[in-house]
Amino acid sequence: MGKWGVIVMVTIAAIIYEPGNSIRNKTGSWRTFRPILDNNKCVKCENCYIFCPEGAIQEDENGNFKIDYDYCKGCLICMNECPVNAITKVREEK
Repeated sequence: MGKWGVIVMVTIAAIIYEPGNSIRNKTGSWRTFRPILDNNKCVKCENCYIFCPEGAIQEDENGNFKIDYDYCKGCLICMNECPVNAITKVREEK
């Protein structure tokens, strides 16, 4: 049984970093909402990292996760997948 008492089977897709995708074109300028990650609440389950379709969430040298807002589109999948609500949203300011 998993850490949370539930076993979840997830198919992990590849992140393709080729010319023409978001790694070359900063795509974070048109968000409506900005996800905010509270590393004090984070349990390091890596759901945000796994489910982010843009690869905009990375682990830093201290083991904390951070969001690269240059590439984050604000889809909030990370927030929906967080089991401890460590990610909240705020309205993006222009």
